[in-house]
Amino acid sequence: VRRNRLRLGHCLCAERNPVVMADDDVTVREPLDLIRLSLDERIYVKLRGEREIRGKLHAYDQHLNMILGDVEEVITTVEVDDETYEEIMKQTKRAVKYLFVRGDAVTLVSPPLRT
Repeated sequence: VRRNRLRLGHCLCAERNPVVMADDDVTVREPLDLIRLSLDERIYVKLRGEREIRGKLHAYDQHLNMILGDVEEVITTVEVDDETYEEIMKQTKRAVKYLFVRGDAVTLVSPPLRT
């Protein structure tokens, strides 16, 4: 039985044609290389269900399962006022020391800006 494990900086995908990013002169061979370059950096992750998290990426795997540290989670909910039928947006925030993010909930990962 083969088990998938979260591995620091390890990507299990086959190599493809390299693409060179001009700013950093870093070779990116596949999409997960962008995630690898973000290890130990703060990233932004958008999840299903109007959830957003920011945290330091500690580990990931080929399914985009991730372990983040020092996480700030923001949950956005929309409620409708019964009298005026106006939509009221509410945000709930929480801080979490460590968080395991299941990859199938991930819709977007934004690496840190590199200047």
